[in-house]
Amino acid sequence: MGDPHRRVGIVGVVEIHRTPTPDDSTSPGSVVTIGAYDGVHRGHRQVIAEVCRIAGERGLRSAVVTFDRHPASVVRPGSAPLLLTDLDQKLEQLSTTGIDITVVVPFDEARALESAQDFVTGVLVGCLGVRVVVVGEDFHFGHQRLGNVALLRSMGKEHGFEVLGLELVGLDGMPARDHEQVSSTFIRRALARGDLKRANAMLGRPYEVRGEVDRGDRRGRELGFPTANVRVDRSTLLPEDGVYAGWFQREDGSVHASAISLGTRPHFFDDGDLLLEAHLLDFEGDLYGESVRVTFAELLRPQQVFAGLDDLVAQLHRDVDAARAILA
Repeated sequence: MGDPHRRVGIVGVVEIHRTPTPDDSTSPGSVVTIGAYDGVHRGHRQVIAEVCRIAGERGLRSAVVTFDRHPASVVRPGSAPLLLTDLDQKLEQLSTTGIDITVVVPFDEARALESAQDFVTGVLVGCLGVRVVVVGEDFHFGHQRLGNVALLRSMGKEHGFEVLGLELVGLDGMPARDHEQVSSTFIRRALARGDLKRANAMLGRPYEVRGEVDRGDRRGRELGFPTANVRVDRSTLLPEDGVYAGWFQREDGSVHASAISLGTRPHFFDDGDLLLEAHLLDFEGDLYGESVRVTFAELLRPQQVFAGLDDLVAQLHRDVDAARAILA
């Protein structure tokens, strides 16, 4: 499949192919799963674990086929979901699953018009020598989402591959009813309503966003609580407004316990701009311009309006004490 990029993960080395290329005829073939894989949550990991299990038993490669952007951002940009993970985050998470190969398919208008049949023959058969496809039983793909498990099984008879359709699971790893399933959609809903505990449980890790530290107006410093103002890409989903305990990772890899405020700061402005501000506990230094990671561990409280600055400062002291206790 050409010259892959190789990335070291917790489990081992994963090959990342940024574009599909013709399969090497000497390769043993692949067990493949396909999807946007936004979040790489516990449900995704259960599917990938099955891919790896079958591949190991049969001496085949394990592979994930995903996309360089969420397909909905091209097909229906006005209603596309905000992302739980950008591409780099997604690849990092996939590298920890034990998968052998991740193929990143560029998704543009031409790809959106591609039929499900052409996708199967071009990518799965032509580039990966597919022997088994493992997907959720409700999986849809291709132009107008006309591809499904039934189509895959029909094409599998023609091209010599099997298809395993898995039921969606709940937090216990067992098949679950709709409202109990682990899914990217339900994680977004949980984050949007401030249910960080459930969102993190479905992800299997604390929720993380990435961005660059901007120069703010130094209001936090004036109150005795200097903050790093993190500019996050607008395609990324931010949790419900509130104050959180969490972690702040700098470019040098150092990680700092933090009290994180997400909201519009009604005491100072009424422009409605959403700000992500992190107060790093026991830290002094210049963070401007750094690319950082902010992880949300626990919700401390919703955003509030206070009678005056004295009340606000008193609450900030309580927030910092609470974050310190939780993160200790």
